[in-house]
Amino acid sequence: MANLLTILRMLLCILAIEFIFSGRPDLVVSALFLTLFVIVLDGLDGIAARAFNEQSKFGSVFDIIGDRVVESLYWIGFAVLGWVAAWVPMVVVTRAFITDGLRSIALSQGYTAFGSSTMMKNKFMHFLTASRFSRAVYGVAKTLVFLMLIIAHVPNFDDFNPLSIEQYLAYCHYHSTLVTCADILVYITVFMCIIRGIPVLIEGRKYIKNENN
Repeated sequence: MANLLTILRMLLCILAIEFIFSGRPDLVVSALFLTLFVIVLDGLDGIAARAFNEQSKFGSVFDIIGDRVVESLYWIGFAVLGWVAAWVPMVVVTRAFITDGLRSIALSQGYTAFGSSTMMKNKFMHFLTASRFSRAVYGVAKTLVFLMLIIAHVPNFDDFNPLSIEQYLAYCHYHSTLVTCADILVYITVFMCIIRGIPVLIEGRKYIKNENN
């Protein structure tokens, strides 16, 4: 069940991105709700794994794969549309490759990214990266920034026909505020992404040494 939910959220993510690229206001709004549902599924797959006793190393890895697919597709899509700078997906994807590479080495030695057999043995490092609190805060940050970026670009500013100059000015102020808030959230989320990756780099060194011994 948990793995099916992971597959479902990846498919819905692709559909949401397609809706966003359509440029149709109704589909972009639909993408907004699909995005929210995709993020809800991210929490449900873990609950389902525990409820159906489906916790396994494969499930842990597949859950991370789902996270990477969803996160990367949104950031790359936003960059292609010009909603975020190109360096944002570059940083996020590079961080993902590095940390997941280290996690794969740890997995070969019997340690997982999260859970009781986590590779993060230092308590502070574990709190920053593998704790439920850290993962929840980062998940909320991604939720807010993804939704805010979509909201900030609906309706399309170029297609907006105000009835009066007052409405036009009000819309300009409203749109500018949304874009500014979205930009701030982008920086916060990317900063959190980097900070949460550093402990994996530090802890991962010992697993590399074990691999070479």
